[in-house]
Amino acid sequence: MDEDECLNEKEDVNAVDEEDLDETEDDSMKHCGFFDIHRDKGQLATTGFNDWRNVLKRIREHESSREHIVCMNQWVELELRLQTNQTIDKYSQGEMDKERIHWRQVLLRIISVVKTLAKQNLAFRGSNGKIGEDGNGNFLSFIEMLADFDPIMIEHLRRYKEGETRYHYLGNRIQNELIGLLANEIKATIIKKIQAAKFFSVILDCTPDISHHEQMTVVIRCVDVSATSTKVEEFFLSFIKVDDTSGEGLFRELQDVLVAFDLKIEDVRGQGYDNGSNMKGKHKGVQKRLLEINPRAFYTPCGCHILNLALCDMATTSSKAISFFGIIQRTYCFFAASVKRWKILEDRVGGLTLKPLSQTRWESHVESVKAIRFQASKIMDDLVYMAENSNDPQEQSDAECLATSETHGIESFEFLVSMVIWYNLLSAVNIVKIQVLRKQSWKLK
Repeated sequence: MDEDECLNEKEDVNAVDEEDLDETEDDSMKHCGFFDIHRDKGQLATTGFNDWRNVLKRIREHESSREHIVCMNQWVELELRLQTNQTIDKYSQGEMDKERIHWRQVLLRIISVVKTLAKQNLAFRGSNGKIGEDGNGNFLSFIEMLADFDPIMIEHLRRYKEGETRYHYLGNRIQNELIGLLANEIKATIIKKIQAAKFFSVILDCTPDISHHEQMTVVIRCVDVSATSTKVEEFFLSFIKVDDTSGEGLFRELQDVLVAFDLKIEDVRGQGYDNGSNMKGKHKGVQKRLLEINPRAFYTPCGCHILNLALCDMATTSSKAISFFGIIQRTYCFFAASVKRWKILEDRVGGLTLKPLSQTRWESHVESVKAIRFQASKIMDDLVYMAENSNDPQEQSDAECLATSETHGIESFEFLVSMVIWYNLLSAVNIVKIQVLRKQSWKLK
């Protein structure tokens, strides 16, 4: 064999040794890399080794060295201790586990308080946000109540008051965050139920809020198939601030809502709105625009709203009706304007309580008429009593006018006849309203 052939054969052997070396080195060096505090002189467990001609020799020397054997024993001992939970940081791990359980239990109680207040529609915060002070609101008051009995909250408030922790999770930001998380979770559950039902109906209504901004409520009606027995459910999804109240604007808002909740407009099988032109319009209303996209979205107008509009139009076109309900409202306002007058009314009349006229549901006027219909004589005597015994000239004049005036008083023949007629009419209408609600509910099922 010539010199070149010998060199090639030696290079092939070295190449094979290098390929098999990685696994051997990893297995031998990992123990020393963790535990060798004296540092391996051959640098196998530290910076590495690049003398490939002598690497096998060095590995064998290392594996038979005292340092390697000590590190190997420590590695095996650590493995056994980890399996039996007997490491030197066992106490620290136990304390960490206790802290983890403590904070989990604290958060569960805080979430429970948030759920209760939100479910009961109660305000969370008061005039200040400090534990133990007056006026700190319902949330902190509930936390203080829990701390009277619950050892977890007792310990939590103790840590907070003594300054052992800066994190108490009782501030307004965590309250808002928890409300948002719970709302999103509930909303996600509702969406899953609607998607499982496949087909659904949409119910929309608009009303101005206290800040005079138009808000649209979105309600979805579907068959809940997730329960043990299927039943029809209505789920409120969202309030939407609406700037464009035209049919096109409201329909665009409806489309955006369905897309946001991952619901398909093609799966809509019913529509329920009031009788406003922007909703029920046959050419540009919301129901028409939805039918153009989905002809199967059957439109059902609100039966109670139709009844309400009919009564409203009928009453506002009659001067006699306007005068009659004006007397009803003035009688209520006269007594309600003074605590003293209301007390006299309760003592001398008792029975049914006077009620103001409803501004949104005309059929509910029956409750206002009923209180006077069956107590007209007692109320009139009460008005006469105040007109004769009051020291206030304005009160005397108002009471006498309501009691004896032929045009503005409850003693007039016209008022008494109107009272009987309207009570009978509104009572019948109220029965019809209940039947319409039941029929419409069954129809949407």
